[in-house]
Amino acid sequence: MADIEQERRDKVRQMVKDARICMLTTRTKDGKLVSRPMALQDVEFDGDLWFFTYADSDLVEEITLQPQVNVSFSDAKQNNWISIAGDATRVDDPEKAKELWNPVLKAWFPDGLETPTLTLVKVLGHSAEYWEAAHSSKVVTAIGYAKAAVTGKTPDAGENETVRL
Repeated sequence: MADIEQERRDKVRQMVKDARICMLTTRTKDGKLVSRPMALQDVEFDGDLWFFTYADSDLVEEITLQPQVNVSFSDAKQNNWISIAGDATRVDDPEKAKELWNPVLKAWFPDGLETPTLTLVKVLGHSAEYWEAAHSSKVVTAIGYAKAAVTGKTPDAGENETVRL
């Protein structure tokens, strides 16, 4: 059983690595859910997700009040979806920021690592659920859905698993 769990964790790692862009969902102080697009910074996903943001952002305020978050990825190329539940914290660590920095980030943080109020958000993932399409070809998937509609049988939608991280 342990081998199966490890295989599933490895699959989540690869799916996260392939997707890279996600929606990070937090709760506002009045309990409303808010999602925002974020770019994952650490390619070697080990259960932790790292993001750059501003220390005075709504995101930081929200995770300070309510650290439970959800991070969802969609990889249209592979027809894969991943949802990761975890706890988020603000991390002020210049060495970690330097390690994770990518020059593309200058579009959002014009002064690079010297950007005032630049900070990191770390999400410690507790569990993940993923959906992996049975076929990576959209045409094959569409044919399968059309066949299911005609025959009344449920289509082969692929694999769905929940994984503890």
